[in-house]
Amino acid sequence: MQVPERCDFYPGDLFDSKYRIERSLGEGSFGTVYKARDNRNRSCAIKLLKLWAVPPEVCKNLRNRFTMEFGTGQIKCDYLVHSYAYGEVKGNPYILMEFCPNGDLRSYLERNDADYIRIGRQILYGLSALHSCGKVHRDLKPENVLIRADGTAVLTDFGISGDQNKRMTERGMMGKPQQIFGTYPYMPPEQVNPPRGGQATVLPTTDIFSFGVMMYELMVGRLPFGELNADTLAKYLYNGKNGIWDRKPLDRILNSSIWKDIIEGCLRPDFKQRIQSADSIIKMLPEDKADMDRSFVEDSGIMKAPNGFSLRIMQGEEYGKVYYLDNFLKGRLLLTVGRNDTDTVNMIPIKETYSRYISRHHCTLEKDDLSGNWFIRDGQWTPDGWKLSLNGTFVNSTEVDKYGIQFNLGDIISIGDVKLRVEGY
Repeated sequence: MQVPERCDFYPGDLFDSKYRIERSLGEGSFGTVYKARDNRNRSCAIKLLKLWAVPPEVCKNLRNRFTMEFGTGQIKCDYLVHSYAYGEVKGNPYILMEFCPNGDLRSYLERNDADYIRIGRQILYGLSALHSCGKVHRDLKPENVLIRADGTAVLTDFGISGDQNKRMTERGMMGKPQQIFGTYPYMPPEQVNPPRGGQATVLPTTDIFSFGVMMYELMVGRLPFGELNADTLAKYLYNGKNGIWDRKPLDRILNSSIWKDIIEGCLRPDFKQRIQSADSIIKMLPEDKADMDRSFVEDSGIMKAPNGFSLRIMQGEEYGKVYYLDNFLKGRLLLTVGRNDTDTVNMIPIKETYSRYISRHHCTLEKDDLSGNWFIRDGQWTPDGWKLSLNGTFVNSTEVDKYGIQFNLGDIISIGDVKLRVEGY
């Protein structure tokens, strides 16, 4: 692999011999986004990862996250910014993406009247697509919603989006959090102060909270938990943690009764009491046939199981690997799942090289012989009794206990940082 070399681009430069740079759209610590044109004079956006500017020891992690971002942009959904191609320039990866000429949602609303029902629904369709594929955006805010030429709102910036169980922090050698992802005004309490010391679970409800904050801000003109600056940060976070926010301004907006119920459900401090899915919020909004016809459509092939259930790794070191559950049974009624470890034998061993979020005895899958239904329980039976996992097992947004729950086609199972989608074959 080539050692990353510095490569700066300016208007008029030819990028990777294929694209003519027009201007810079924005720059961050790790990357730059350019507007460019291809050889057929079509507008596009190029996100370049500046690996030359980061310490060598973090390059692999950043590269993996960048690859994941490219894959997220290929999810079949009309409400996500599309990724077209992936390449490298002097050892620095780049993603070729669609260009949205109307800018981000905040700047767009400064110039145009807002249909908040339609904008909200479009954002929720994008979130639903992400969540259906085992991903959570984790940094939902107006700047990460772009507007296409036809006025459609689409989600972008999936650089920190990841598994539904992706840990909130990158941890240093002493185990202390080095970085908290997300942007404070939109972060739920469990993201600001993870209950497991930096190893909290990221679920779709993370994005649900952010959606509530963002829609309140756009409609009311200020953040729900008060003014936010360096002096008021602690109070703002305290208010968010305790559900203290001003509901009165919502009385003055169009469709206030609808939005009051939605935002109230989104901003509940306890993620277990929060609205649990984007689809649930969509059902609370008036229908729009035009948007419904363009929404994310799940691959119907995985929703049929003539031969049985399988688990496909959607995020993890063995991305794409499929476990055909009935083939593993061989006369048994249960399967053990855990970290691939020489000290422990699991029927389904999950590879985890760089972290230790998967327990040796993580969970147990059981098939009911009469109904044919599958169930999952957190932990496994050991000589010392039932032993739970350290970081929990989740089906979609629901935490599983030792008594277990049934799982169905299309569900996302979170085991440590690995996500598996339940499919049929």
